[in-house]
Amino acid sequence: MKSYSPDKIKNIAIVGHGGCGKTSLAEALLFRSGATDRLGKIADGTTVSDCDPEEIKRKASLTLSVLPLEYSGYKVNLLDTPGLFDFAVGMYEGISAADSVLICVSGKSGVNVGTKKAYKLAKQQNKPVMVFVSKLDTEHADFYKVLEDLKANFGPAICPLMVPVYKDDKVDCYVDLIHLKAYSYDGSGSRKEVEMPDMAHRLEGLLAAISEAVAETDEALFEKFFSGEQFTMEEISEGIHNGIKSGGIIPVFAGSATTLEGITVLMEGMTKLLPSASEVDSIIPCDPNGPLCAYVFKTIADPFFGKLSFFKVLSGKLSADVTPKNRTTGELERIGKLMFLCGKKQEDTKELTAGDIGAATKLTVNTGDTLCDGTDVIVEPITYPAPCYSRAMITSAKGDESKVSGAVTKLLQEDPTLGFNVNTETKQQIISGLGEQHLDVALAKLKSKFGVDVTLGEVRVPYRETIRKKVKVEGKHKKQTGGHGQFGHVWIEFEPCVSEDLVFEEKIFGGAVPKGFFPAVEKGLRESAQKGILAGYPMVGLKARLVDGSYHPVDSSEMAFKMAASIAYREGIPQASPVLLEPIDTLKVLVPDANTGDMMGELNKRRGRVLGMNPEEDNMTMIEAEVPEAEMQDFAMLLRQMTQGAGSFSMEFARYEQLPEQLHVEVISKAKAVMEEA
Repeated sequence: MKSYSPDKIKNIAIVGHGGCGKTSLAEALLFRSGATDRLGKIADGTTVSDCDPEEIKRKASLTLSVLPLEYSGYKVNLLDTPGLFDFAVGMYEGISAADSVLICVSGKSGVNVGTKKAYKLAKQQNKPVMVFVSKLDTEHADFYKVLEDLKANFGPAICPLMVPVYKDDKVDCYVDLIHLKAYSYDGSGSRKEVEMPDMAHRLEGLLAAISEAVAETDEALFEKFFSGEQFTMEEISEGIHNGIKSGGIIPVFAGSATTLEGITVLMEGMTKLLPSASEVDSIIPCDPNGPLCAYVFKTIADPFFGKLSFFKVLSGKLSADVTPKNRTTGELERIGKLMFLCGKKQEDTKELTAGDIGAATKLTVNTGDTLCDGTDVIVEPITYPAPCYSRAMITSAKGDESKVSGAVTKLLQEDPTLGFNVNTETKQQIISGLGEQHLDVALAKLKSKFGVDVTLGEVRVPYRETIRKKVKVEGKHKKQTGGHGQFGHVWIEFEPCVSEDLVFEEKIFGGAVPKGFFPAVEKGLRESAQKGILAGYPMVGLKARLVDGSYHPVDSSEMAFKMAASIAYREGIPQASPVLLEPIDTLKVLVPDANTGDMMGELNKRRGRVLGMNPEEDNMTMIEAEVPEAEMQDFAMLLRQMTQGAGSFSMEFARYEQLPEQLHVEVISKAKAVMEEA
């Protein structure tokens, strides 16, 4: 693929709700441009974009794909992003690397939660937006209903530039409103120009809306519009181009990716109307002759090829001739093999020039790093969604824990929305993600890429134990052997207090227990308090006071007094009304206003206490509550089902509270089962 100047490069992320047709649209654009010689199908597993075995198996995009094509003198880097919420990292990567965003909307289902999320993220990053209403060849698809839906959600900036004309509830032809031409399509996707249909007053209204939108982009054009003059074709195109770039116009095209209806007009709109790499606002001018500045927006960890890093070059040229500095780590990077990727297909290149996108192998860089040579510019890293669904990883063979840890670390390099930690208390390896599918795919990759076989289980809740009343008990350790015996004798008072660790005191009078044995008594108590007597959880809120005892001048020893203290602990704690404590978290959950009542009811079922509600923008409500951690393991999935993916939440530990008595038996039996397994 030849080198293009920044003004001839278009970087476009294709985004939208899961199942809206993004991958099919990318496939149609590749085919129509001549980048591929056949039109792949998701059902057959033959698309260029979804080339990973898991994507073919699940018939859905799971990761971002970079798909370059050449059309009409331009290079277009399509960034096909996943629509499933579990794999949102791909959308974040794609939009960050793109110069503009193409939102695909199903002509049947219209604007969904995924559509709104994609639009919101594009606007947050100040990316121009274009919309393609697809699947208009399917039954019950209704472009004009979807158009009203788009206007209701995204405002007056919505501006249709291509519309279908219906006949007998089916699309008869499409009208290109810029060039005022109508096209019909045969079953093979070929088009022919036909006579403009009679659209009555609808055509006048659509053309007036375009003229009004164009007039808003320039004072001179506004004066011309106000005086009643007609715009020229060049003025309309230039006005729409400027309006898209400023965000004042969101053009809408229509068609079908599977039948190739409207794809050519869409491609012409993408190349002529969307801003090029040289036009977008950036932290550094997009100049091929300027200092090198390249941004790593995606990483793939492969056990055979090593790390594959995807770059967008913001300025200068990236090649093996330069040794840029990693502004994130401060280290110099040696650039090796550079390439363009189109799905599985790789094409080597000597350099990546300003505005272009490509990849390099075997670098030590990570996603979010900036490479520079001759400048100190650094790109602000992306803020990804935090992992919210956690499960424990169970290895198929004992001793594989270290192998699991190493493999998961490599997965974390390519997916920042995954999390991993080892709970030192429960000894569990915890993997976190955005949902069940996310973790299922992560496990599949662990097995296929790194040969690590694990299953998922429940995350054990870190309960605590404490006491509720004061007791005084005796602990005596006496053992006679052939030589010296063992003798330790203590009286200890146990009482509740506010402390995470054991609080130890001594009030010995008359030397009943020599001072030299005090540390041994304390040590015996501290070791004992690591395991409570109800379910073996750590003891907290415990104060122990050594008040009396006795010793033998020959048989007493530190070990004997340590044992005596342990005996006192085992005797005394059961008499002190021991109870279990459970962790309580502070929850902030954002839900659509319509789901507020259902969420309040759900939190009550989970023993939660609602602290308050606050209205948020976009008809959302923030509910704050305190909830038991044990009741929240499946909350992420419940929230997604309840809100169709619109809700989000965050949780952080607040404190421990007493577990209701009726739940003690269940928790204790589970804890004993875990101890037996160990």
